Amino acid sequence: MPRDSALRTAALVRLNTALLLRESGPLVSRLVLPLILLTLMRPLYQAAQGGAAGTEQAVVGILVMFSLLGMSLVGSAVLQERVWRTWDRLRTTPARPVELLAGKGLPVLVALLLQQALVLGYGAGLLGLDVRAPALLGVACLAWTVALLAMGAALGAAARSFGELSAAYDIGGMLLSALGGALVPLAELPRWVGAVAPLSPGYWGFGALRGAVRGDAGAVFAASGALLGFAAVAGVAAAWAIGRGRARSDRL
Repeated sequence: MPRDSALRTAALVRLNTALLLRESGPLVSRLVLPLILLTLMRPLYQAAQGGAAGTEQAVVGILVMFSLLGMSLVGSAVLQERVWRTWDRLRTTPARPVELLAGKGLPVLVALLLQQALVLGYGAGLLGLDVRAPALLGVACLAWTVALLAMGAALGAAARSFGELSAAYDIGGMLLSALGGALVPLAELPRWVGAVAPLSPGYWGFGALRGAVRGDAGAVFAASGALLGFAAVAGVAAAWAIGRGRARSDRL
């Protein structure tokens, strides 16, 4: 990375980290709520699927659901620039779209990885989740988080208001979680759900994380590849939306 680009990106990362920590309510809720729900729901999953299988479904499924809801962190960070009327100003700076996205996304990357570490650590340390391949779990978490960041940035770049963004990630997060088998195993759902499940990033996120817990390298790398595909498409869409906005600003 050229030095000027690195300096611009670092400055944006520092600024957006400060903004994320100053308005920390959404971040705290994304960290605390999955632990509460996991504690309450684990006995239900254990009763339905058995001890170890129920714990695995509860930990991985709830993590997938709340990490999808965590897309709101990066989406809100992008959209709030419009609310503050600073978005057009950022577009006309020397910073490229990819630098703007990195500046917004890297602080959230750390937040999402922290969320995953807390949920998985809680599951392994206190609930008896048997993680057979910690290294593979790191690969799965990173691929899943990159996909979340790209999708969240695309939503933030496309949404016209916080209400629209909230509806997108609330409804979308729950829908993608359900279609991915995170809330209820796909075997227990209607057949058509299983047929469309691979269209959901939640399906691949759940598959990658569950594969790592079970020590299945093939499942982890296949699902991680699919997640990076989702990330590439969403990242291009987000960069295009920001670049188009810059072009419009230049013509004004």
